[in-house]
Amino acid sequence: MTLQEKLFSLRDEKYATFSAKLIPTVEPDRFIGVRSPQLRALAKEMKDSAEFFLSALPHRYHEENMLHAYLLCGGKKYETVVEETERFLPYVDNWAVCDSLAPRVFARHKAELLPRIELWMAAEHEYTVRFGIGTLMRYYLDADFRPEQLQWVAAISREEYYIRMMQAWYFATALAKQWEATLPVISTLPDWVRRKSIQKACESFRVPQVHKSILRAT
Repeated sequence: MTLQEKLFSLRDEKYATFSAKLIPTVEPDRFIGVRSPQLRALAKEMKDSAEFFLSALPHRYHEENMLHAYLLCGGKKYETVVEETERFLPYVDNWAVCDSLAPRVFARHKAELLPRIELWMAAEHEYTVRFGIGTLMRYYLDADFRPEQLQWVAAISREEYYIRMMQAWYFATALAKQWEATLPVISTLPDWVRRKSIQKACESFRVPQVHKSILRAT
C-alpha cells in the first residue's frame, strides 16, 4: 500500500468538507479527510523511514503536508530538523500546517534558533513569517524573553491576514506572560493588530481581570 493509499483508507469525507471550510486558502479537492490523531500516529510509524517522503516536495494533499509537519516535530537532530524545516517552509500554504510545525527539538537549542527566527520573520513568504512569529511566541516568552523581541514583532508591517493574526496572538500571549514589558508596546501597534491583541488578551483566562480592565481602557 502506498502512502496516499494509506491516507485514503483513513478518509472521512465529512471531515474533509469541514476542514476545507476552516482552511479556505487550500482548494477543497486537496483535502482527503484524515484527522490529526491518525496523522500523528502515522508519523510515529514512519519516523524511521520518512526520508523519501520528506524529500518529495511539493505534496499534493493537505494531509501530506500535515504529516510532513508532524514528522519534523518528532525529529531528534537539531541541525537536520532545522534544515528540513527551512526546505519545507516555502511549501506551507495555510495556517493549520504552519501552526502544527513545532519541532520539539527547538526547545533545546534556543540560542542557535533565535537568529533563524529573525530571518523567518523577515521573509517574503507569508507562512514563513507566521511561523517565525509563532516560534518566537512558543519558546521566548518565558525565561528566554528579551524586551527587544517585542519590537521585532511590532516592526513587521504586512497586510496578510494570517500574519496579522499571529502578531495579535503573540502580543496577547506576551500580555499574559510579560505584562509590564508588553503593555507600553501595545499602543504603538497598527490599529487592527492592537485591537485584535487586546481582544484576544481579554478572552484569555491567563490574563488577570485587573489587566483586562486596563486593556479595555487603552
